[in-house]
Amino acid sequence: MSDLAVYDMDRTVTRRATYTPFLLHCATRRAPWRLLFLPLVVLSMLAYVARLIDRALLKEINHRLLLGGKVHPRELKPLVDSFAERQIAANIRPGALAAIARDKGQGRRLVLATASYRLYAAAIAKRLGFDDVIGTGSIIGLDDQVHAKIDGENCYADAKLRMIADWVDRSGLLGKHGHVRFYSDHVSDRPAFEWADEAVAVNPHSKLRRLARQRGWTVEDWG
Repeated sequence: MSDLAVYDMDRTVTRRATYTPFLLHCATRRAPWRLLFLPLVVLSMLAYVARLIDRALLKEINHRLLLGGKVHPRELKPLVDSFAERQIAANIRPGALAAIARDKGQGRRLVLATASYRLYAAAIAKRLGFDDVIGTGSIIGLDDQVHAKIDGENCYADAKLRMIADWVDRSGLLGKHGHVRFYSDHVSDRPAFEWADEAVAVNPHSKLRRLARQRGWTVEDWG
């Protein structure tokens, strides 16, 4: 029986969010002229804040604007690798590295569960020593190209827990895994916090800090 340690990524393992920086990284190196679309990116973010679009559509719009409607994985790989190296070098919380080492030392199976696109989160996870990655998928068309369209659900809030449950089932761990420790910085992960045996609020914002205090969850500062 394997104990699990499940980590959110953005602002939990990393200091800063990664999705928009990834798209900017790709645009700058692959097609700098796409930076002309930045005003439209800002408008899409304002539309999200105004609740005119949801997070999934926001991601798809920004993906199309900054990366294009479709791109072959062989073009993405060097961009993904260079972005992952940059994150490892300058955007990982010291406390996350310590927690990962502790959980690995305890023999836990390390799982990264993130709303970020799996196509680059997996590269970051591999460099940090994670065993598995659950993330927002991208549709791969019959043309073998990555499309600016989410495959399935955006791995966020309730959808994240559904995707974790699906991973548990597909991995043959249903009813067989041991103790589950879950880490996140944001209250949107409340469903996963409540599912876990041990909830750890990492550098929590005010809403999560209040909830953690009410529920008796551990609060940690990872620097």
